[in-house]
Amino acid sequence: MKINELQPRQGKIELIATVLDIGQARTFDKGGSQGRVANATIKDETGSIKLSLWNEQIDQVHVGDLLKITNGYVSEFRGELQLSTGKFGKLEVVNVQDAPVASAALASAAPQPTNPSRTQPPSSGEDPGRFSEPEHDDDKDPEREEESDFSVEEEDVV
Repeated sequence: MKINELQPRQGKIELIATVLDIGQARTFDKGGSQGRVANATIKDETGSIKLSLWNEQIDQVHVGDLLKITNGYVSEFRGELQLSTGKFGKLEVVNVQDAPVASAALASAAPQPTNPSRTQPPSSGEDPGRFSEPEHDDDKDPEREEESDFSVEEEDVV
């Protein structure tokens, strides 16, 4: 899937994109749980989108990395599309040669990480920012609802 094809409330997103920048990590306390969140901007040959990074994902991802998002979802916050992995998705840092679905244009345009042989394990999928996520795995539901998207407001940031 390509970034320019993404729509609000769309789930089961699978794409490969390059990290352009990563914003400052913020801490939050919501419903008795604490965590960290940061926004990154990722791009492919068709466009760019904000990517929400939760907790350990913040330390896993670096500018220039090529990311593979599996089972992500798109939300809309203040009129801007945002991509996240949530509880059921996966984020992986991949090498260009490990991403056969990446187009030649993306591969040649992707900045190389400082250590190109570095790969990261997939995130655990844990996302304390998704407090209202259903307890069951609804991956079999093609009309997966994403209204439970969690966004951290400025007043929630510690």
